[in-house]
Amino acid sequence: MKLASLFSGGKDSVYSAYLMQKKGHEITCLISIFSENLESYMFHTPSIEKTKKQAEVMGIPLIIEKTRGEKEIELEDLKRAIKRAKDDYGIEGIVTGAIKSVYQASRLQKICDELEIECLNPLWQRDELKYLKKLIREKFKVVIVGIFAYPLDESWLLREIDEKFIEEVKVLNDKYKIHVAGEGGEFETFVLNCPMYSKELKVIGKEVKKEGEYSFRAEIDVE
Repeated sequence: MKLASLFSGGKDSVYSAYLMQKKGHEITCLISIFSENLESYMFHTPSIEKTKKQAEVMGIPLIIEKTRGEKEIELEDLKRAIKRAKDDYGIEGIVTGAIKSVYQASRLQKICDELEIECLNPLWQRDELKYLKKLIREKFKVVIVGIFAYPLDESWLLREIDEKFIEEVKVLNDKYKIHVAGEGGEFETFVLNCPMYSKELKVIGKEVKKEGEYSFRAEIDVE
């Protein structure tokens, strides 16, 4: 099946595309939504423009759609981007990185129904700890580019998801109910390397923006 990946550059969207490719589907294009609203209900925002670099090392065309990020209205912008993928690349479905967000999954399904294409959510309801460990085993290099929950602080930015990270976030889950995979919006990620890349991306600079006492984002430069 020809698929488009709804692509944020974070671990969930990249890994979902990887899983579908492994199953024999063709990822014909990536779709990234650049939102002006940093607190978008639907879309990942930290370092979102660096999906251009990820698309380059994946060798897959990237469709970019901009949105003001207004609740519900932003869905029309998403629908327009998916329709472009259908018209330009003949996609038969989209793949998403949704794990537990019914809000996101239900709205994506509605758009796909309207466009008469499939909506595939290969990570839906996965065990989060097993998922993180599988990312490591399958050679995904993932770093944190945004943190948005107590007691996380700036020191977590650009930390790699490794065994030490998993052990520490498990403790935070027990004590503060921090979702171990960040599904509650506690943190956002960026994939520097994975089996779909032709080469590893390197962080060559970053700008840290503090948005609140427990809210920081890193806008990174990569090459």
